Amino acid sequence: MNWLEALILGIVQGITEFLPVSSSGHLQIGAALFGTNADGNMSFAITVHAATVLSTVVVFWKVIIKLFAGLFKFKWNAETEYVAKLAVSMIPVAIAGIFFKDKVEAIFGSGLAIVGICLFVTAVLLVFSYYFKPRTKNNITFVDSFIIGMAQAIAVLPGLSRSGSTIATGLLLGNKKEDVAQFSFLMVLIPVMGEALLDLAGRDFTDNASISGTALIAGFLSAFVSGLFACTVMINIVKRGKLVWFAVYCVIAAIAALALQ
Repeated sequence: MNWLEALILGIVQGITEFLPVSSSGHLQIGAALFGTNADGNMSFAITVHAATVLSTVVVFWKVIIKLFAGLFKFKWNAETEYVAKLAVSMIPVAIAGIFFKDKVEAIFGSGLAIVGICLFVTAVLLVFSYYFKPRTKNNITFVDSFIIGMAQAIAVLPGLSRSGSTIATGLLLGNKKEDVAQFSFLMVLIPVMGEALLDLAGRDFTDNASISGTALIAGFLSAFVSGLFACTVMINIVKRGKLVWFAVYCVIAAIAALALQ
């Protein structure tokens, strides 16, 4: 993968990260269109995911500062409870990362068939969450946090949208769309940044890898800039729009992925 391909794929990642259409699936489709080598794709995926996490921090900086301010009062308050719920949501993905990391990385190089299937699953989940109308809750509970975290852990599969899975799961549990949207984007900060740092720390940038350091930097910067745009403009579509239309798009993307297989 050269720097120009990484730049374009970074833009794809940044735009699709905040919509329930699977950024990882689109990265796989884009890589197939460019005919890039599958080796090292996991490193690139983690890098551009880290870039969009950084854009999330920039957009939600006021919320994050408020949470930290409440947390460091060292007493149980609304902010401490919210941070505790975020921590609970990270448990499933931490378990998946510790015990199933190698298997997940293998799946990322297994071709577009799994991407197409998971995109169809994403579409079904979005349709179901749109038409199923549970009784609305006032707050996301600790049990909800863990269940939403399980959805995030399963969504490490390429083609299964992380934001789509977590938001849809939260809605199916009866939570408000705006509450679930914010929770969904905040809960991924530490897991993705942690994995990105571990991956980059163990990477040898002097070897003849299929993805160079220059390409990783280009992908990171383009994903960050496009992620800022997507997070500030398109997040309102996720919060207020009809998820069923994203389901239609996921079906089209799934067909494209299977056609490229």
